[in-house]
Amino acid sequence: SKKIDYVIGRDYELNRTIEILLRRRKNNPLYVGDPGVGKTTIVEGLVLKIIEGSVPSALRSSIIYALDLGSLLAGTRYRGDFEERIKSIIKAIEVKPGAILFIDEIHTIIGAGSTSGSFLDAGNLLKPALARGTLRCIGATTYREYSTSFEKDKALARRFQKINVKESSVNETIKILDGIKHYYEGYHGVYYTKNAIRSAAELSHKYITGRILPDKAVDVIDEAGAYCKLLRNRGKIVNSRDIKNTITRITNVPCGSESDDLQKVKSLKANLEKVIFGQEQAIESLVNSIKIAKSGLRNYNKPLANYLFAGPTGVGKTELAKQLAESMGMNLIRFDMSEYIESHTISRMIGSPPGYVGYDQGGLLTESVSNNQYSVVLLDEIEKAHSDIYNILLQIMDYGCVTDTYGRKVNFSNIILIMTTNAGAVERSKSFVGFGHKNFNIGDSEKAIEQVFSPEFRNRLDAIISFADLSTDVILHIVDKFVLELKKQLTQKGINCLVEGEVKSYLVQMGYSKEMGARPIERLIEKEIKSYLAEEILNRKLIKGKKLRIYMNKVESKIAFDIV
Repeated sequence: SKKIDYVIGRDYELNRTIEILLRRRKNNPLYVGDPGVGKTTIVEGLVLKIIEGSVPSALRSSIIYALDLGSLLAGTRYRGDFEERIKSIIKAIEVKPGAILFIDEIHTIIGAGSTSGSFLDAGNLLKPALARGTLRCIGATTYREYSTSFEKDKALARRFQKINVKESSVNETIKILDGIKHYYEGYHGVYYTKNAIRSAAELSHKYITGRILPDKAVDVIDEAGAYCKLLRNRGKIVNSRDIKNTITRITNVPCGSESDDLQKVKSLKANLEKVIFGQEQAIESLVNSIKIAKSGLRNYNKPLANYLFAGPTGVGKTELAKQLAESMGMNLIRFDMSEYIESHTISRMIGSPPGYVGYDQGGLLTESVSNNQYSVVLLDEIEKAHSDIYNILLQIMDYGCVTDTYGRKVNFSNIILIMTTNAGAVERSKSFVGFGHKNFNIGDSEKAIEQVFSPEFRNRLDAIISFADLSTDVILHIVDKFVLELKKQLTQKGINCLVEGEVKSYLVQMGYSKEMGARPIERLIEKEIKSYLAEEILNRKLIKGKKLRIYMNKVESKIAFDIV
């Protein structure tokens, strides 16, 4: 019994198992539950109860034998070898009073040992003994395997009494961890604090998706103890911080108030304003919403944030999303929604239905988020996609999850969802009849957004962040940014570059466009500067060690270059 951990809780399942085993006929319990809920552990708990004598007298002399189906099949070369082994096991179990056979992953007996054209498998060989009650068998399988294979054999399924094993709650998991922690303390030579046990249950439930309690919480305390073994210079106490760090290593998602992630949030506004110019109000709204999410005041079942970036082209909507991901240390998952104009293309996001092309490839959005759970998801120019996309996004924004084509629930609770739109840009650029100049009214843009996006979609957004037009002063800062990037590229090639202020003023004058934003500046730099530099680099005139001066030729009113 020292090799088996005690079972904490699961009293109902154990009592139900004992009731079924005491029946005269069809006395075969079958545990059905998700992987990791502790089906095999319940059988081990029954073994301990039998050893301790805390079972009815009819079961006190019982012995539970575990069937290794792989060993049973190994070496069966000729027809009849497997059947002979099965029959001998059945006879050996039947002649031993109190013997109980345990078959883990019992769905594997369906078809085991059968040949093509033959229906004689392990399941059919067990049926007569199971029906008579001379062979008592305990089985364990998952919901999926039960429905896809085991349940289809009605004759075999009716001989078993199904026991649903549900996932433990967080409080039940805490009790389980409290009961088994001394096994891991003895193995790793550490001590788990009460806060560590509670954190393991709560944080694993919150951050580790696709797995079941208590299995994932047990894995967390086990790995935390193993990690403490590696650090010989530290103490032997595993606290809440160690649990948080362990979950961060497992999921790549920063968790807990003590993580470096909060420091990134504190400096987020300053970092964004260094690279995004002229959008102070948009940055302020974005940072405030992220602070609420990161402070733990937001429902953790929802994404960290849902934003709609609205504004004219070239003002920095996509760039802000990229810089946000970089500043927060998150992955950027970008989708150009112009690829999803047709209704049938929307299914590519979560996966094609069975029978359609691409079913085996999964969904582009769901697979990307499953592999990178701590990410910024950018849906660029969302209004270009078919309106069916909003039906998928409503569920994601409300509940933080979506079911893909394989039936798996993909968790979006650690995702920042950003959508960009040019809706309202036309209203901004409208020219007005008459001699007077009419300033743009922000209400015109809001009306355009209301026409494009339905109320239920807008109601689920955390904020609609409007981007302002870029002024001449802002364009000068953007020119400085592009020039700095050019200098860095040349420095990597060993070339020292000097750009005079008159060149920057020229770029602002020639490249500024209120309607087009900052993109014409980049194109102008490529045309006026980079094209010449590329020619000189390829001709080996501008090489490592050279000095480059970029200035204005006032006679010809164009950019000139001086290579020394």
